[in-house]
Amino acid sequence: MEWSPCLDEYEKLIIRMNTPRVVIDNGVCSTATVVKVDSARKHGILLEAVQVMTDLNLSIKKAYISSDGRWFMDVFHVTDQNGNKLTDEKVINYMEQSLETIHYVRSNCFNGLTALELTGTDRVGLLSEVFAVLSDLQCNVVEAKVWTHNGRIASLIYVKDCDSGSPIEDSQKIDRIETRLRNVLKGDNDIRSAKTTVSMAVTHTERRLHQMMFADRDYERKPILKARADSPVVTVQNWAERGYSVVNVQCKDRTKLLFDILCTLTDMQYVVFHATINTAGNQAYLEFYIRHTDGTPINSEPEKHRVIQCLEAAIQRRASEGVRLELCTADRSGLLAEVTRTFRENGLNVTRAEVSTNHETADNVFYVTDAEGNVADPNIIESVRQKIGLSSLKVKELPLIYHQNVERDEPAAGVGGAVLLSLGSLVRRNLYNLGLIRSYS
Repeated sequence: MEWSPCLDEYEKLIIRMNTPRVVIDNGVCSTATVVKVDSARKHGILLEAVQVMTDLNLSIKKAYISSDGRWFMDVFHVTDQNGNKLTDEKVINYMEQSLETIHYVRSNCFNGLTALELTGTDRVGLLSEVFAVLSDLQCNVVEAKVWTHNGRIASLIYVKDCDSGSPIEDSQKIDRIETRLRNVLKGDNDIRSAKTTVSMAVTHTERRLHQMMFADRDYERKPILKARADSPVVTVQNWAERGYSVVNVQCKDRTKLLFDILCTLTDMQYVVFHATINTAGNQAYLEFYIRHTDGTPINSEPEKHRVIQCLEAAIQRRASEGVRLELCTADRSGLLAEVTRTFRENGLNVTRAEVSTNHETADNVFYVTDAEGNVADPNIIESVRQKIGLSSLKVKELPLIYHQNVERDEPAAGVGGAVLLSLGSLVRRNLYNLGLIRSYS
């Protein structure tokens, strides 16, 4: 580590004490890369560590989290999206360097862009109207993510001025953008809850989307679609002897699942002191020992119910409904408005979208259903592809997550009745799973 000449020895000592110790090991486990992070504990530090791995599209197959006083130790078993151990030295080095600096504020790649935050009532064709307004106002969409859940929509769109290629800083133009987008979001029946914000702030897109939907109270809304058989099961119990609340989650496994749950727990001002994450087949089993930031457990039934609602929403927001369509073509002004208008004209509803541009190429992903939220007619999908371009718009399956080779040396805990272990037993179990002791019985 290179030191600034203005730092004295005491300041260097403090930095050393607060710099996480990171070990990335490919030799311990036969099916996954093991990532160990030891660090001084602070609120949100666990989320920041998981964020580093999810931003690299890594899948967390197992994790053991244990906090001891002002220090915590996290161990993650991770793979790439194909279920393989990490072999790319560039990825490994980047992850190690990022984890070692999670105590410090990091910027991201959205500098030089204007961020538009939109929330409101979802409807068929809404995204088409939003992109049409931005095209008309000469705003070039560089990046965007759109989530829908329980009839609500949240979107974070990064734009720049079409003519200058610079961030939009003119106050009058910003006012026009806000006003027109707010009118689009209001529609005929969303006068109060539609919100539009223009910002120059740098933020983590998916973390911010969780915050926007949480503030919009999407978890309290009535689901538009029928509950699916694989809906998450969340339970909350109190372990009075140790002053913890124990949260158990069982749901379908997917990438970024742990990140989504930790976003909500952190934003609700809970601290995770201990946790165990396991996957088996296509299922994930997660157990968290939490307290409020003031050190107290959940203290009422209404609060328990709210935690359950919020965690179910956090898991379901990213659970993609519909057919995945990938658009890869030369970027041009008005492209998104044209594509989403074609979706609307053919009765397709966009349930989630990821928009990006890379060296003048548009790489966009859309998840679409019919107007009622059902699986879209294949004939309509094919007709849309014909209109947009068969070579540009392709139907893709969701990325496969391979679980068959994941270690299964620990049985998954049942969700209905969480086993409230003693703190000593919990810590011994984590040490056993790390291979540091031979038995935790």
